[in-house]
Amino acid sequence: MSDVRQLLTSLQFADSAFPSGFYTMSHGLEGYRQARLVSADGVQQLLADLLLHSVGPGDATALAAAHRAAADGDIELVQEVDQRLFASKLNAEMRTASVRSGHQLIDLGAELIDQGLLAEYGERVRLRSTPGCQPVAAAVVYAANGVATRQAVASDLFAFSASFVGAALRLRLTDHRQAQAILLQTSPVMEQVTEAALERNLTDLGGFAPMADVMSAQHERAEARLFAS
Repeated sequence: MSDVRQLLTSLQFADSAFPSGFYTMSHGLEGYRQARLVSADGVQQLLADLLLHSVGPGDATALAAAHRAAADGDIELVQEVDQRLFASKLNAEMRTASVRSGHQLIDLGAELIDQGLLAEYGERVRLRSTPGCQPVAAAVVYAANGVATRQAVASDLFAFSASFVGAALRLRLTDHRQAQAILLQTSPVMEQVTEAALERNLTDLGGFAPMADVMSAQHERAEARLFAS
């Protein structure tokens, strides 16, 4: 695949209009907002912290490992990565949000491209042999479309960040202009997290963000919620 086509494919899957289910998620931000632990001037730092300590060691690392496995045609390793990632997610709503989004990606991916490993992975998810977490599903879809591992990881990190900032907009923690500033300020962190995920071993998969876990646990039992996570 040419560099231009890789770029276009990555832009399509990272677009906020792509129906991955990210629109229903705040990625923990609503919990912080409900607990009054984040204000408008703290959104960018919270996003950076989550990328460095949670998303990067967890989802991004899984995506990189699963993408390499998918590119090699190793469905067993893809499944192992999927199961490890699911087990690393401590909160029920984070697990549920990840698999719901993953299943949407698999279904749409199957409509867009006819590829053997993607079909096999989708069948294993259907049979509940593997959970179908969003980063692993994204890895398989990206690999099926010929997108390189680094490009796939960076694109998914941007999709997460854009979704997070979109949630901040709906929670009235930022405006449209500042949202773009937040994404630009966070781009060096996305680059750092991408490179770290590419170098990390599968045995090191899993983030450490205890406050985010606490906020998610509280959010699960909130009386009113705008977001699924």
